[in-house]
Order: sequence, then structure tokens, then C-alpha cells
Amino acid sequence: MSKGNKSTLIILALMLCAGTVAAQKDGGISTQMMQQMEKQQAANPANKALFNAIASNSIDDLSKNFKNQGPVDTHFSTETPKQSIHNQKQSGRCWMFSGLNVLRSNFAKRHQDTLSVAFSHDYLFFYDQLEKANLMLQGVIDNAQKPLDDQRMQFFFRHPISDGGTFCGVADLADKYGLVPQSVVPETYSAENTSRMARLISSKLREFGLELHEMCASKTSAKAIQNRKAEMLSTIYGMLCLTLGEPIKEFTYTFTDKDGKPKGEAKRYTPKTFYQETVGGPLNGTFIMVMNDPRRPYHKTYEVEYDRHTYDGHNWKYLNLPMDEISKLAIAALKDGCKMYSSYDVGKQLDRERGYLDTENYDYGSLFNTTFNMNKAQRIATYDSGSTHAMTLSAVDLDAEGKPLKWKVENSWGATSGQAGCLIMTDRWFQEYMFRLVIDKQYVSADLLKEAEQKPVMVMPEDPLFDMDE
Repeated sequence: MSKGNKSTLIILALMLCAGTVAAQKDGGISTQMMQQMEKQQAANPANKALFNAIASNSIDDLSKNFKNQGPVDTHFSTETPKQSIHNQKQSGRCWMFSGLNVLRSNFAKRHQDTLSVAFSHDYLFFYDQLEKANLMLQGVIDNAQKPLDDQRMQFFFRHPISDGGTFCGVADLADKYGLVPQSVVPETYSAENTSRMARLISSKLREFGLELHEMCASKTSAKAIQNRKAEMLSTIYGMLCLTLGEPIKEFTYTFTDKDGKPKGEAKRYTPKTFYQETVGGPLNGTFIMVMNDPRRPYHKTYEVEYDRHTYDGHNWKYLNLPMDEISKLAIAALKDGCKMYSSYDVGKQLDRERGYLDTENYDYGSLFNTTFNMNKAQRIATYDSGSTHAMTLSAVDLDAEGKPLKWKVENSWGATSGQAGCLIMTDRWFQEYMFRLVIDKQYVSADLLKEAEQKPVMVMPEDPLFDMDE
């Protein structure tokens, strides 16, 4: 080949490479695109005024819908008896606060409101964290044949422990470890401010998980691996004792009425005997969880793999129902004076000052000259919406035809937040941002109970809708 032909081939090859690189970069922001965006921004003279306003003010303050700012209607046609409001502080334990709210409400209901009780969150949280640590370590062992970059292994190492959860956790933990009064085991600083404790325990669990993964890879005996896991859990137990307090074994307690006056004799209890006296028996088997997931077929049962609090406990299992059927279940229970665990995407359209949730509270579209048009299924699928916070459903306001107008929940942000510690939500907001309801089986039809017992479709915990309530 002549020198000239070689030069021509080299030039063609360079041009081909340059073309390939250019093609690969077609998805970037080009100069033409940037000029177009700048031109469009400058074309609207109101944008300068909007920037001046937004730069110095809260977006929520500027987008508040003035027509929706009237007094909040606090009348409810159906309302359960009020109880004291607790505060989860800087923690993700809303699931536990809501679940224990239901249990203490049920206790008061059984005693015609002549007795009241408040359960210790710190006590149950200790065992929640210990059990989750074991779930993570045993999960690594069970999946040890998978590499560390496998999706399932990443699930354990990314979030080795958390303070979020669901009502299934309350049921499994209370059934296994019992309950104690709040006055006997009060909150510690780390119970109310979980982030630092969680970071340290998570770091230790990742270190332990890596060691267990390596032990499994080196064909260490199963007995040796379990012995080492027990030693690891002893370390976690010690960390929890120092932050949450060593779990109590026995205590003396006197029940009180709703005004705090003693009723009856002081008695000696263990956590299990106190649980037996206040709850009456195992929770598992007494309820079903229903959920509204418009992405999936209704009247089918689903189970979330590894979404549980204890290794030997129950995965989160739910029956998927349309919102109108969930509403009917909730109304039936409320009419009988029964509060319920429920969860929501509480950050959407929340007016914190008024303790009011409505789809028309804020008009973000007008402020930014755009629209937000995704429906519930689309918001879930794209991680734009999902269950983020558990609260205790306590009231509903019905019109003359028995249709819900608005709902009320007991929250766990303290008695001074919202409406005396509660939030009020319109039914149109409830339809869009309510996701889970735990309902006692006595309020569920035989047909739905049968559906809840069908073989569940297994779904993975990475699904957009299955983050734990916090």
C-alpha cells in the first residue's frame, strides 16, 4: 500500500472515530439547547418578579391556595374516644407509635374507658433493633452464595438496620417480647434521636456481614458461622444496652384511669404477663393488612420478601383493594369505636400549621408555570409517591348518604402539632395519598378474608411502594 493510501485510511479512521464520539454525545446539553432555554426564560417578563419572590420566601408560602385557606372544619360525625398524643421526636418509629396507639385504645375500649395505659416505645424498640440486626446477619448467611454486588446482598448492606417498620413488626415483637408501661421504661436520648446510634450499629453490621460472607466463602462450618454470629449479636446487644437501656425483666405497676388516678392494687408483672393482661392474646391472626396499589390487580394478595422485623416472624402481607372498599372497611371499624393503624404519603400537600391535608392546599403548577399530572399509579411507579408515615385513623365525617367527606388521624409529632396533635384530611386527599390500613378481622367480610388467605404473589422489597413507615 502506498504512503498516500495509508494517510487517507488514517484520516478516514479518525473521522469515523470522531463521528462515533459525536453520536455518543448527542444526549448532552448542546449550545443550541442552552440558547433555546435562555431565550424561553427571558421571554416571560414575570419570571424576574417570580425569582425575586421565590429567592426570599418559602415555595409553600408562595404557592398556598388562598381560596383553600379558610378555617378547618373540625366536626366529625363518627369519632373514637380521644387519647393522649405522643411524640416520636427525631426518630422513624411512627409505625410503633401508631401500632401501640391502637393497642392502648383497644385496652381502654374493653374497659369502657375506665382504665388507660401507655406502652413504652423504648422497650419494644430495643428488641426491634436487635431482631433487625439478626435479620441482616442471617440474611447475609442465607444468601452467601451471591456476590456482594448482587441486588439481594446490596439490600442487606445498604440498609442493615432502620427504625422504620409496619404493624407486622408491632405484632411480632409484642407477641415475642411482651410490653411494659411507658412510666416504667421511659424514652432515652437515643430512642428519640436515632440517627447516630443507627449509623454506628449499621457500620458494625456491615463489618460483621462482610466477615460472615467471607467465612461462608471459605467453607467454614455452619456451626462455627452461627457461633460467630451469636458473638456479633452480643456486641450489638451491648451497644443497645448503652443507648436504650438494658431490657427490664420484672416491674410493679398500678393501672390508672384516663385522668391518671390509680385504679386497683399494684401488681408484679413481667413484660409477657403485662402484654397478656393489656392485649389479651397474640395479635397475629386477628387482623389483615389491606393496601391500595393501583399498579397491580385488585383482590389479590401480595407478600414482600424480607420485609419483616424478626427473622422468625411474618413478612408484610397485604390484600390489594380499591380505595372505595378500603374506605368502607375503615368506616365500619370507626363506627364501632375502633382506631386503626394506617399509613400515607404525609408530605404531599400538607399544611403543617393548620394540620390540614388537601389536594388543593398548594398550587405549585401556577407558581412554576407547569403542571403535575401523574396519577397515583404513575407516582408510585416513578418513586414520586409512596407510604412514608404511619398514623392512627380515629375519625370520619360522613354526609347524609354515608359517604366520607373528611378523615382524622392521631399523629406522633406531639400534642401541640397540627390540630391538637391530630391531622385532618379531605377525602379527595385520602383517595390519592392513603396506602395501608390494618383492620381487625371482625370488620372484614368472609369473601375478603378468603381472598386474604390466597397464595400471595411474592414481590421484592426494592419495589417503590414498600419502604417502611417512618
